[in-house]
Amino acid sequence: MFERHQGGDTAILVCLDFGEPDYRDGLEEFVQLVQSAGVDPQAVIEGKRSRPDPAYFAGTGKVEEIAAAVRANDVPLVIFNHLLSPAQERNLERALSCRVIDRTTLILDIFAQRARTAEGKLQVELAQLAHIQTRLVRGWTHLERQKGGIGLRGPGETQLETDRRLIGARVKRLKDQLATVQRQRATQRRARERSGQFTISIVGYTNAGKSTLFNTLNKAKSYTADQLFATLDTTSRKLFLDETHSVVISDTVGFIRQLPHTLVAAFRATLEETIHADLLLHVVDINHPLRDMQIGEVNKVLTEIGAERITQLMVWNKIDLKGLPADVERDEYGRIRAVRVSAINAEGLDLLRGAMVEAMSKNTEENTNP
Repeated sequence: MFERHQGGDTAILVCLDFGEPDYRDGLEEFVQLVQSAGVDPQAVIEGKRSRPDPAYFAGTGKVEEIAAAVRANDVPLVIFNHLLSPAQERNLERALSCRVIDRTTLILDIFAQRARTAEGKLQVELAQLAHIQTRLVRGWTHLERQKGGIGLRGPGETQLETDRRLIGARVKRLKDQLATVQRQRATQRRARERSGQFTISIVGYTNAGKSTLFNTLNKAKSYTADQLFATLDTTSRKLFLDETHSVVISDTVGFIRQLPHTLVAAFRATLEETIHADLLLHVVDINHPLRDMQIGEVNKVLTEIGAERITQLMVWNKIDLKGLPADVERDEYGRIRAVRVSAINAEGLDLLRGAMVEAMSKNTEENTNP
């Protein structure tokens, strides 16, 4: 639905400081997002404001500065690290004479590139259509720039009415297809529950190393890369922890700050694997300076999808970058607080398997003696 960047695109980036304490790190993450979409940033325009301008989000002086950068670099695209209203987006495109997208559209573009399975593609398209529906004030001139098009005008309808009707019909079909997927997953979950199979989901901030950990534990081949949102589609495998314990472990999509609500809603079918897990492995990049913020963002999304009460086992990953030894950290009562590992080097994975066995035993004990 949205134009998918295949590399070679250039853009001017805009990131305004509204007094956030982690503004500088947010800017760095924004640049990573843009590069993950295959876009080459030509310049970054920054500025400080107390609040967004209702018409242009940025002030008129800043808009003139952006326009000058667009002309100087001859770029077709401006990307804001913020959520723009449809009116702001439209006003900016008129003022800058080029396409303007916001953070949500950027993340949707990345998801469109990363989706591998039929289910993942369905979920991405549903999120894209939900986003387009908020932009239909533009009418046909905006939508004809989207690859794939929407369709022909119906008799006796304005173009805007046709757009809304066709998008609504497509959304209904996608929701019906995803409902079928949810029923299939529910059937598989009930079968696992009847067999008493213990289930684990790997969660964490994007690029924390979840898929690398999943692959190393399972000797699997899920797609991994040092980029944001390398994995979108949930993959599940049976994992033998020792001679007597096995689990079904699932790799899931990574989370990020300001994750669009349309994406969370669209990916609910996939995220239900997380909601119904017996244990969450919360993978954290121990080397990241904002790891506490990342933990908070992951927990925020887990709360949003109803998974906040599931037991978590914290996994401090990438200890090789920090020069730390593999270890199990326990609290004053002897309970496991975290396991330190290096997924890429397979350091500490025996300790992690032992921790999972311990969590299984505790779960069984609690269910036996509620």
